Amino acid sequence: MSIFNNISRRKFIYGSTCFCASSLILPSCTEVALSERQQFNILSDDFLYSKTFPAYNNFKSQSKLITGTSEYNEIVDIGFRIRDAINVYYNTKGQEDPTSNFQWEFILVDDDQTKNAWCMPGGKIAFYSGILPIAKNEDGIASIMGHEIAHAVARHSAERASTAMLTDFGIMALEKFVLGQRLPQASGYVRQFGLDLPFNRKQESEADYLGIIFSSLAGYNIEESYKVWERMKEETGSGPTEFWSTHPSPDNRIKKLKEWIPIVSRQYPAISV
Repeated sequence: MSIFNNISRRKFIYGSTCFCASSLILPSCTEVALSERQQFNILSDDFLYSKTFPAYNNFKSQSKLITGTSEYNEIVDIGFRIRDAINVYYNTKGQEDPTSNFQWEFILVDDDQTKNAWCMPGGKIAFYSGILPIAKNEDGIASIMGHEIAHAVARHSAERASTAMLTDFGIMALEKFVLGQRLPQASGYVRQFGLDLPFNRKQESEADYLGIIFSSLAGYNIEESYKVWERMKEETGSGPTEFWSTHPSPDNRIKKLKEWIPIVSRQYPAISV
């Protein structure tokens, strides 16, 4: 899920949740790399990539892209530097690299009004030119890049889609066998405020944490991570009350990042790539 807006990813992932082949199903209990959080996931990477890679190509074909500029080259260089740091880290630890089957790609969208960046499953990343003044420098870009890569590493899209399938099935069963009638509006409230919003906040916080780990491993100054949010807050305001939002409030993100930075700096110092 995106650091600032997860609409694009939500559209394609919810639109692709149909049971169509045996390759769709995975064991339901998996562990998020580095955070060690247990997650529910029944969707295979092969299935997700079969949907997301064409969606990414379609997005590129319909967008005005910036290429060959210093800004574009910086985004690509930072993305690959973080990619290489992740590869080396897992190789050094003798652990399975969660990005080993990624097909990395980075684009810069010419849209100064959109302050956004996102990463589809499999390492398909997009930055909008409107986010660059908020990023301000390479450490800020690395902070945003690390966060977006973290969403893909943690397979948040698969987790969201898997949980949505289970929730929809549970709500249908509740209505049919317990209530004896359909209550679509009530079901929507249960889904939105009982699961979707807090679930998004949990993923966003996890991506904040993993993101500064990846940025630190790649040798970037992770102090810039909370400064990005300070600049975003100045630009757009505090946003809605956290309960009503899919993302943690800027103040909470800034507070948690400040708490994590010294810990991450000690445990995940820069590595030679």
